[in-house]
Amino acid sequence: MSLRPQLSESLIKRLRKVRMLVLDVDGVLTDCRVFRSDDGEWRRVFSIRDGYGIVRLHQEGYKTAIITGSKSADIRERAKILGIQHFYEGSLEKMPNFQMLQKESGLLPDQMAYMGDDVFDVPLLEQVSFAATVTDAMEEAIEASQYKARRPAGNGAVREVCELILRYGAFSKQSQEMVMG
Repeated sequence: MSLRPQLSESLIKRLRKVRMLVLDVDGVLTDCRVFRSDDGEWRRVFSIRDGYGIVRLHQEGYKTAIITGSKSADIRERAKILGIQHFYEGSLEKMPNFQMLQKESGLLPDQMAYMGDDVFDVPLLEQVSFAATVTDAMEEAIEASQYKARRPAGNGAVREVCELILRYGAFSKQSQEMVMG
């Protein structure tokens, strides 16, 4: 029995366009919990598996971005360590940052995947080629998404989406064979 999700042809077609993964942080790269460290800073826990999925995307030529409403040193540090190419923080109104991302990256929404979990992610989920969310997302985000990860937020959900992009995305072997075939 395969643990890989069975995707419809229409979802695979959407994934074939993807050249960039754009991520929310709290509730996607984390499980929404924060704690206060001894130095008085708020901290989050990030998944090594998710991080490795992002690194693998970079190795295969995909771009990545973070658009988060939070503004925190731990998020900036994690993005830097992972080599996230585009980083926007500090506004729950994400569309202006998304428009700036398009200009800076030269990519269209149709070439992007977005993963978000809350109401302020919905406008971006509705714009991109492949919209994904997590199992415990807010209902509005679930309704705006084409794919709901099986693994939980902050513990493999992002990796799951990375694996789908690696398998079917614009730079995947399968997509290359479709172009040549």
